[in-house]
Amino acid sequence: MGERPGAPSAPPLVLVTGTASRVIDPTRAYHLGRDPTSEIVLDDPRVSWHHAILRATGGHWLLEDVDSTNGTYDEGRRVSREEVGPGTRLRFGDPADGPSAAFAGLPAPTAHKRPSLVAPHLSGTFRRPSAVHRLLGRTVRIGRSRDNDLVLDNLVVSRYHAELRALPDGGHEIVDLDSHNGTYLNGRPVQRAPVGPADIVGIGHSALCLADGRLVEYTDTGEVSLDVRHLVVRVGPDHRVLLDDVGFPLAEKALLAVAGPSGAGKSTLLNALTGLRPADQGTVLYDGRDLYRDYAELRRRIGLVPQDDILHTQLTVHRALSYAAELRFPGDTEPHEREARVREVIHELGLDGRADQVIASLSGGQRKRVSVALELLTKPSLLFLDEPTSGLDPGMERSVMRMLRGLADDGRTVVVVTHSVLSLSVCDRLLVLAPGGRTAYYGPPGEALGFFGYQEWPEAFEAFEDEDHDSWQQRFRGSPQYARYVAAEGVATPSARPHPHPHPTPHEPAASATPAAPVIDWDKPQGWFSQLGTLVRRYTAVLAADRLFLTIMVVLPFVIGLMCRAMAGSRLSPDNAVNCLLTLCIGGLLTGAANSVRELVKERAIYRRERVVGLSRSAYLVSKVVVLGTVTVAQAAVLTVVGLAGVDLSFAVPTGVVMPQLPELILAVALLAFSAMMLGLVVSALVGKEEATMPLLVLLSVVQIVFSGLMLKLHGVPGLEQFAWLVPSRWGLSAMARTVELHGIFPNAITADPMFRHQRSGWLVGIALLPALSLLYGLVVLALLRRHEPSIMRR
Repeated sequence: MGERPGAPSAPPLVLVTGTASRVIDPTRAYHLGRDPTSEIVLDDPRVSWHHAILRATGGHWLLEDVDSTNGTYDEGRRVSREEVGPGTRLRFGDPADGPSAAFAGLPAPTAHKRPSLVAPHLSGTFRRPSAVHRLLGRTVRIGRSRDNDLVLDNLVVSRYHAELRALPDGGHEIVDLDSHNGTYLNGRPVQRAPVGPADIVGIGHSALCLADGRLVEYTDTGEVSLDVRHLVVRVGPDHRVLLDDVGFPLAEKALLAVAGPSGAGKSTLLNALTGLRPADQGTVLYDGRDLYRDYAELRRRIGLVPQDDILHTQLTVHRALSYAAELRFPGDTEPHEREARVREVIHELGLDGRADQVIASLSGGQRKRVSVALELLTKPSLLFLDEPTSGLDPGMERSVMRMLRGLADDGRTVVVVTHSVLSLSVCDRLLVLAPGGRTAYYGPPGEALGFFGYQEWPEAFEAFEDEDHDSWQQRFRGSPQYARYVAAEGVATPSARPHPHPHPTPHEPAASATPAAPVIDWDKPQGWFSQLGTLVRRYTAVLAADRLFLTIMVVLPFVIGLMCRAMAGSRLSPDNAVNCLLTLCIGGLLTGAANSVRELVKERAIYRRERVVGLSRSAYLVSKVVVLGTVTVAQAAVLTVVGLAGVDLSFAVPTGVVMPQLPELILAVALLAFSAMMLGLVVSALVGKEEATMPLLVLLSVVQIVFSGLMLKLHGVPGLEQFAWLVPSRWGLSAMARTVELHGIFPNAITADPMFRHQRSGWLVGIALLPALSLLYGLVVLALLRRHEPSIMRR
């Protein structure tokens, strides 16, 4: 709606209404009215559904009233067709106090005063521009490096990030230069796209738009507001409501606490506010921009500290933050730039004296500070925290809340979900949710108990269980607090129920529609190998710092190898061959699976958070495979060498199938252990809690041993034989048995299995199938990792 081809016939103007400001493009026609699909929405009952049309014609702007009921007025005079320009002010529906629209030209920048401009309507209201740049050449290169035409001094911006190029027809296009964090047009990632005067280019924390031959820059400095409108979340086939028409305004540099009894929807609200699980209805406005629509761009300006630690506690504070900086900043960032930012956030959070201390040795409050420091690396404007004071003593709790107060005062908007009410006084606003996700109160914390009519918070929370939950919501909407702190500060009054509300507010999509899923390039090709290198180094450092793991890693293969050696003696024989091979098989299975079975589930909170800020799923998995695979193969080699080095293996055959017997056995045990390690990763990605891994490890080991082929006759048994093909131990033991010709050493019905024959082709097939099974398990892990990611990433 509103598209009109053709060259501009009038200069762009700034249009200012009571709810938004924007640069209007002379190549477009703008419809004004109550219709929410209009380019300019005037949500006032005196305004007609389709009230007027604004268009450029004959070198000037013309507004035409389209037979509206209550008319359009210029200085009290009703007009049907009016030429508008800088200085014009019109009213709609009433000449005295109807909603107004004022027009202004685009002022030229001066050395002492920044022009009062705002960005186009696609992203709502912006603040004063930080700069206005003249387009002196056909190409404007944009990036962090000082030799760019437009320098954006922010570490999330690549050194050479994008170019604005002039087109032969007089227009412009934006071209991304394979940047780390992407270039966005109207909230969507682009590689190359045309740019018009009504478009917004997003790079890092800056928004750029064209206006009258100039490039206007708006920098997000962190002082942003949050406007939450009519959020509704439903789940399950019965569409059970978890969040019921929740809305509130939050000013910039404010600290909001979200409280309420268990089951009130606090975590659901947090997921909706951060975009991890968008609401089924309603809008979240990030300083006037629709978060769900522009999530691809805005997600990097949102910090989230979940309840679980998002840190590798085996590392020191400085080292953990340094690895996080490598993952979140472009690959062309110099080490000294990252180091400076790390030191800056360490100082800001008061962690200077603990920078070289292992995180696991910190108190709960200090660990939470480190989690916050990690999120502050990229200078987010909105910071969300889920139960940051959980498990802390009252003193530590107050310390954490005062820290959050300081972060808000320094220029951020902070939202904290909490079950504690001890430190609510440091917050600017308090949102209390009643069971069922209904708003029971919103306003200053000091007025909350008086509103509920109780002296203590436990009494108020108990009252939620004794009264109809919907009555709390209705009571609040009829209260002076609602009129003062919600309706008067920016959230439109909700219409009568039932849901959904039928009259969308300005900037808001139609309530009957689910918010559109953003188009997000979650797995950008840029930086994959860089991410992999960082992840491998970090994971290696984590394992190296875990002394218990190191001890087990070194001791376990020697212990199992010595047991095998004790059985084998000096020569493989009918008395010990089966036991030796079975011990090698069990040793490979246990070392591989035990190494990996906890590795994904214990890092799930870390993975979920890093995935949202740009971590590649495949790079994460490959880093685990590289590090754990190296450890596992080394253990398998040690186990086999300790167990069989110097042992005469030529009882039945003088040599192996394709090489000497010991190297063949080392290869078979190593590949078996590697595939067991991959199967352990499947279990780790499948379970929801670490506690579930050990029982599954035992079950997995028993199944592998039974279906290895030495415990149970499998050949010729329908069903069992085919199932065994999916079990790594079947192929690993097959390769080992072929190497030594097990049937020749210990002939019986089980060792007569054709998969145990000393045969070149069969051995090669078994050796090849172990990596193939490992690859299959890896694909399963990728699918399971996706299942555990935030819902926004699965759309």
